[in-house]
Amino acid sequence: MSSSRRYFIEFAYDGTNYHGWQKQPDAITVQERLEEGLKLLLKQPVLTTGAGRTDTGVHAKQMFAHFDLEKPAQIENIVYRLNRWLPEDISVFNLYEVGSEDHARFDAISRSYEYHIHLRPDPFFNKNSYILYRKPDFGLMQEAADQLLGTKNFKCFSRSKTQVKTYNCTVTEARFQIDDHHVIFHITADRFLRNMVRAVMGTLLEIGYGKKMVEDLDHIIKSQDRNQAGPSAPGQGLYLTKIVYPDRVPLHS
Repeated sequence: MSSSRRYFIEFAYDGTNYHGWQKQPDAITVQERLEEGLKLLLKQPVLTTGAGRTDTGVHAKQMFAHFDLEKPAQIENIVYRLNRWLPEDISVFNLYEVGSEDHARFDAISRSYEYHIHLRPDPFFNKNSYILYRKPDFGLMQEAADQLLGTKNFKCFSRSKTQVKTYNCTVTEARFQIDDHHVIFHITADRFLRNMVRAVMGTLLEIGYGKKMVEDLDHIIKSQDRNQAGPSAPGQGLYLTKIVYPDRVPLHS
């Protein structure tokens, strides 16, 4: 009988200097840095499983991963110790001991993203938001975004050659928040496909600039063809902001 213990770790990162969350050869990733710190401080190999993956340059205001410890370890103060060790663009918030079957990816019931746009040069946004030098019609973009709500096949917004069992996602929120020169697109769903939010944003921007019509979005979704949708918006404007788990997963201090 295994005596291992499973933990959920909650953290955030600025993805500017990383090739996404997931480990890959010959590239620096957030997962690699986190596992290096855990291994050093807990004095045993640690393999993490993230709640999802983010692409190169994409940020996370809230991310979860789980890992198992096979040997007893000094877990006290690990959040403080990790934050002392990790680079300043990765921060750990909490560590929770959970059940052995709780899973950071498969147990998540919703995920929320924000896509940040700014409409004039700004030293506080230039690196972590997408600058538009010409203002699109956000009214038209919201009309189109309303068509995303519900359960649909979103293959048209998925990166090609992605192996998934289904392209269906249930979108429960898709709205623009406009605050002077700063615009945030909020989108929430039970799951997202690879590159989905960036492809959605790129398509909405084409509608906002008159390159596509609002009614085109329905045809694009039904086509299930990535080539019919717009180009992907840049990664630096995208933030994973919230992951929700069922109450049975004990995420409390």
